[in-house]
Amino acid sequence: MRRLTKIFAGLVAISVAGCAEAPAPVAPVVTQEPVMYRSLAAPGAAVDPEAARAMLSLYRANKGLSPLAVDPGLQRVAEAQARAMAADGQISHDAHGSLTQRLTAAGYGRNTAVENVSAGYHTLAEAFSGWRDSPPHNRNMLEPKMRRMGIASAYAPGARYKVFWALVMTD
Repeated sequence: MRRLTKIFAGLVAISVAGCAEAPAPVAPVVTQEPVMYRSLAAPGAAVDPEAARAMLSLYRANKGLSPLAVDPGLQRVAEAQARAMAADGQISHDAHGSLTQRLTAAGYGRNTAVENVSAGYHTLAEAFSGWRDSPPHNRNMLEPKMRRMGIASAYAPGARYKVFWALVMTD
């Protein structure tokens, strides 16, 4: 009996020791905030066009609409508009010429197009939420004909709104 007790005690010790050595599951460490929540109120900060495209396309898909593609030419149009508004310190659809003029100059003269401009939102999530909650801006984001987009932000530290936004979409 004594021998069995020693053997049993040895097995228990081996079993417990084996359990103690098993690594505990480790939760992944998130080291970076999602780009949609990253503040763009900083020198050199810029919106991630692919993250914006994914967000807008998902929103459109939830409404039964087609996804969008980032268009390099529209990206340049949006960037120029955001920079022009930031330089002026004012929100305007005409800071760099009318949308029609800007698109014609970029080679998009016959396209159906919409534009959202705004300022004061520091993150992509804030800009998207502001546009979604504004009936005219939301209507633009949900325009069924739209297939391509360009989006940009521009930081102006001395301006009242700090961050200026331009979203341009065409068919």
